[in-house]
Amino acid sequence: NPPIYVKTSLLDNMIGVGDMVLLEPLNEDSFIENLRKRFDHNEIYTYIGSVVISMNPYRSLPIFTPEKVEEYLPGLDEAYRSLRDQDKDQCILITGESGAGKTEASKLVMSYVAAVCGKGQEVNKVKEQLLQSNPVLEAFGNAKTVRNDNSSRFGKYMDIEFDFKGDPLGGVISNYLLEKSRVCKQPRGERNFHIFYQLLSGASGDTLTKLKLDRDFSKYNYLSLDSATVSGLDDAASFRTVRNAMQIVGFMEDEVQSVLELVAAVLKLGNIEFKPESRVNGFDESRVKDKNDLKEMCELLGIEQSVLERAFSYRTVEAKMEKVSTTLNVAQAYYARDALAKNLYSRLFSWLVTRINESIKAQAKTRHKVMGVLDIYGFEIFEDNSFEQFIINYCNEKLQQIFIELTLREEQEEYVREGIEWTNIEYFNNAVICDLIENNQNGILAMLDEECLRPGTVTDDTFLDKLNTICAEHQHFESRLSKNSKFLTDHSLPHSCFRIQHYAGKVLYRVEGFVDKNNDLLYRDLSQAMYKATHSLMRQLFPEGNPAKVNLKRPPTAGFQFKASVGGLMRNLQTKNPNYIRCIKPNDKKASHIFTDSLVCHQVRYLGLMENVRVRRAGYAFRQPYEPCLERYKMLCRQTWPHWRGPARDGVEVLLIDCSVPAEEFAYGRSKIFIRNPRTLFTLEERRRACLQDLATLIQKIYRGWKCRTHFILLKKSQVVVAAWYRRYAQQKKYEKIKRATLVMQSFTRGWKARKILRQLKYEKRCKEAVTTIAAYWHGTEVRREYRKFFRANAGKKIYCFIIQRIMQKYFLGLKTTMPSMSPIDNTWSAQPYSFLEGAHTELRRIFHFWRCKKHRGQFTEEKKAVYEEKLEASEIFKDKKALYPSSVSQPFKGDYLEIQKNPKYQKLNSAVEEKVLLADVVNKINRANGKGSPRLFLLTKSNFVLADQKTGQVKASVPLPDLTSVSVSTQSDGFFALKLKEGSASAAKGDFLLSSEHLIEIITKLHRTGTTAADKDQINIDISDEFLVQFKQDKVCVKFIQGGPKNGTSAACKRKNNRLLEVSVPSSP
Repeated sequence: NPPIYVKTSLLDNMIGVGDMVLLEPLNEDSFIENLRKRFDHNEIYTYIGSVVISMNPYRSLPIFTPEKVEEYLPGLDEAYRSLRDQDKDQCILITGESGAGKTEASKLVMSYVAAVCGKGQEVNKVKEQLLQSNPVLEAFGNAKTVRNDNSSRFGKYMDIEFDFKGDPLGGVISNYLLEKSRVCKQPRGERNFHIFYQLLSGASGDTLTKLKLDRDFSKYNYLSLDSATVSGLDDAASFRTVRNAMQIVGFMEDEVQSVLELVAAVLKLGNIEFKPESRVNGFDESRVKDKNDLKEMCELLGIEQSVLERAFSYRTVEAKMEKVSTTLNVAQAYYARDALAKNLYSRLFSWLVTRINESIKAQAKTRHKVMGVLDIYGFEIFEDNSFEQFIINYCNEKLQQIFIELTLREEQEEYVREGIEWTNIEYFNNAVICDLIENNQNGILAMLDEECLRPGTVTDDTFLDKLNTICAEHQHFESRLSKNSKFLTDHSLPHSCFRIQHYAGKVLYRVEGFVDKNNDLLYRDLSQAMYKATHSLMRQLFPEGNPAKVNLKRPPTAGFQFKASVGGLMRNLQTKNPNYIRCIKPNDKKASHIFTDSLVCHQVRYLGLMENVRVRRAGYAFRQPYEPCLERYKMLCRQTWPHWRGPARDGVEVLLIDCSVPAEEFAYGRSKIFIRNPRTLFTLEERRRACLQDLATLIQKIYRGWKCRTHFILLKKSQVVVAAWYRRYAQQKKYEKIKRATLVMQSFTRGWKARKILRQLKYEKRCKEAVTTIAAYWHGTEVRREYRKFFRANAGKKIYCFIIQRIMQKYFLGLKTTMPSMSPIDNTWSAQPYSFLEGAHTELRRIFHFWRCKKHRGQFTEEKKAVYEEKLEASEIFKDKKALYPSSVSQPFKGDYLEIQKNPKYQKLNSAVEEKVLLADVVNKINRANGKGSPRLFLLTKSNFVLADQKTGQVKASVPLPDLTSVSVSTQSDGFFALKLKEGSASAAKGDFLLSSEHLIEIITKLHRTGTTAADKDQINIDISDEFLVQFKQDKVCVKFIQGGPKNGTSAACKRKNNRLLEVSVPSSP
């Protein structure tokens, strides 16, 4: 694959120098200054030939869109087109230190691939799964560090597989060296992996209850509290994103739940604490302090609590046919706990990668085109560097080695392909540093493995002693006892440390923890306890715990495994065409618009960027195919401008000769022109810029002339059109003026003629009217003369009739204006004007009264008619007979005063009465013994009346109306009345009823009306008298009404005088 050359767009309007190969002068200061200048103008991408230098802007820029990627990252487009069109596998190596933007760069690569590929349901599904694998791996593999809020704590290499059309079919992800020590302990100012905080912040209450977790971070020992919350990170929203991404990638719901259970188990594991317990032999044995967290963890994983508790207290060592069980002290128990937590989480992470690969791998088994994307940790130099930094820096040494080798090989292949003589280039080869670390005999990793495997007491100090013995003579190794620092008083090199001169600079490593981290030892008892768990994933994560497959061989060390995986990665990269993205962090504050020279300079050194520029500039600094070169600079020569008719190479030769470029400054390849010095290129660019200015002036002159001529022609055409339209307008106005004048003259002429005719017609009309008038007068005179004798004989009678007629007319018109109101009770009527009209006046008054009464009755409804009929009947019965009647006239007859249908109190009574209730009221039943009244409910229907108890509603008496013969009342204003029953009837057994009521008039009226309307009943007699007899069982009692004094109060009172007399005192009327 031909390398990516400087595009002409980098030379147009460039800020600083877009390609460092063209930088003049080339030194470290100018290199840093060029990066600063471009960074200040938001130009975050700079190039070294095909290598992209990416500065982290710490903010969103408008270039991060699929449409802009081809313009700002031409390397991606070239790599994809080479893969698709030339069938060459590609790899994109993204390197840089933590916080330099490697993860965002890898996302940009994935987004670009998704944007340029084809469409379709299956293709979109694959692209979506590839993109959504990132949030899952970031949640479980990224963490907040002091340098980066989203730092990748593992290396990731993804092979994206394409078909012959360039559409993605799937992918395979490989992970390298997850920083599992972070699970148990985090440096100050840093956090554990994101998923722990996302789970506690974003999971629902039900989910946390099932996982036996609490939202409070402080309740978990494995979570650091000083950086639990990070500004700009929404853990709750991120958790929802991760759940959605896992669903898109293809995780089943039970698999997601199983993963969350293991995450919760790690948090619970960190809360398990131990206490010492003395034994008989004098040794301490560890015991679990509070077993609640242990119990909950065992419930999550499905492990018997006693099995795991024993694994934390004892360790079984097997050697051939022997088993030895030893107790664990508290320190060893804590070591076992942390080792289990680290192994559980790291194996869960590896399972996640495997499960994602199952979902995103290509289904077809034919050979695919492959684009690899490597996002791996950059070179790390901390204040305290341990085993993890040593392994990471070893990986970067290998990447630098392959970078130099592939770059030189690429340069050499191009020179040979173009027929240019190749000269060897001197450069620093870091193979000696890689050999110091990975040599199978005397390498640091080999000695670390040998120290871990040898019997006896093994400590970090013994390992350092071995290094001092073997590596003391190596020029890139330093320690207190080594030959290189023997005569130096270097107090920055402690006794427990060693220093390696890497290609990026010297790094001081502290040997504390090297042996333990390399061993990565998990006790067999714990592996077997995990294997016994009923959880769906545990047997896959701990296969070595199977008792049937006990392997007494010691597992490979962490260093050995990483060395093997790095070797495989290097072999994989060498089979592909490399494309590099070097990420640089501009400052340590994670802030935009801040550029720290010293920090950037340090990264430029350890990334070997200056070395890369020197390698690219060792031969020819600039190369370009003949066609674009001729197209760009053809205006510098008259023979090539504006069009060259021959081959492009001949045109370039003519162009360079005409520009007097020295022959030693360029060389002709088979398809490209090679320029040795950037100054030559810049000279051509300056001459091109000046020529473009002249051409721009010429174009402006021609354009302005064309514009003025066009404007003049347009004005001329416009003037002709305007003149034509104006002449038309003027003629129209003239015609309209003549037309108006003609119309005026015509109207005046017609008016004069019309007026003349009108005068003639008026004259003729007056003549006819005069003749008619004269004739009428003459005929009148003749008639009067003829009939004068008859008129004198009948004059008196005629005058009399006329006067009478006028009086009658005046009377009726006056009556019309003085008509009384339509109210029937209005008795007003106009006065009689003449005595001869007395009969007519009286008859008209009667007729008018009847007429308005009829009108008034016509407005009544059936209900209102019934009410008036009752009132009328009451008037016929009581008017001028009963003193109580006048006060009842204005009171409407309501009938149901108890609302017996609605009142639930009378529900039982209502059900006992089958017919419709016409009247319901409370009356007092008079007792003959003492004359006092007892309240009773009085109900009247069409066929009977009922007396019932007021409190209970129990029916006391039900009397059919045919058994009622008469009703007796007084003439006074009391409410007493007697209901007299037919002798010999069943109802008369207990005698008559003497009652009193406030609605006496209404009750008797309804009784009389009901008895009158029934055809099968005799009419009820109404007896109005101040003294009447009442039959009480066998005796008759006289009820006498007397007019009482003021002492009796305002109501009538009944008193017993003797056995035959009840006296009712009625107060006097006011």
